[in-house]
Amino acid sequence: MTYCVGLLLDAGIVLLSDTRTNAGLDNIATYRKMFTFANDGERVVAIMTAGSLSVTQTTLARLTEAAEDQDADESRSILKAPSMLKVAELVGQTLSDVTAEVSGKMDRMRQAASASMIVAGQRRGGPMRLFLIYPEGNFIEATSDTPYLQIGEHKYGKPILDRVITPGTPLADAEKAVLLSMDSTLRSNLSVGMPLDLAVIEADALRITRQRRIEASDEGFARMSRAWSDALRDAFQKIDPV
Repeated sequence: MTYCVGLLLDAGIVLLSDTRTNAGLDNIATYRKMFTFANDGERVVAIMTAGSLSVTQTTLARLTEAAEDQDADESRSILKAPSMLKVAELVGQTLSDVTAEVSGKMDRMRQAASASMIVAGQRRGGPMRLFLIYPEGNFIEATSDTPYLQIGEHKYGKPILDRVITPGTPLADAEKAVLLSMDSTLRSNLSVGMPLDLAVIEADALRITRQRRIEASDEGFARMSRAWSDALRDAFQKIDPV
């Protein structure tokens, strides 16, 4: 399993993913779940994945191949599509096609294969947009009422986002919120694991403005985790019983 979260804010987009892939208790591995594509100054696209590794890797391979193909037109390349909506449609169609192909093979072994994706980015002259793509290829979009989207093991990290995140949240606070959302998930579900990949796209920058990998040994993340645990315990003690 995995956990990925994306925030769509007035100041930019914040994305965070884990890297754990679990195919059983004796088969746990690390795979990147966040992928970025950019023509700096023209457009930037980021994709995060959750679900069947065979589906996500095949989908990303096809999208990457088309993006790197100089002869690919706007109907195939996410770096040439005329809008972020068209990017989402292209990713959705590719994901749907791959899901159908892989599922057809897996059905013969009575196994299932599906995946979902978060697509984020901005094209020059257009707004920042954030989409959640379902296995069938359809999608929903983040709005000012719901300025974040999650895939994977999302339930543990949702409460802090509901309480803290608004479109006006500053990027520094948004980074802190997604990291604490991930920390809650890491503590509650063994199928989500380090290292983490963080990316920030500032509004109208049309490039990845901040990107880092957070390893299990990262002292800053450990310090934040301890501070959050201490704050929760202190708040709990201060609340009067009903």
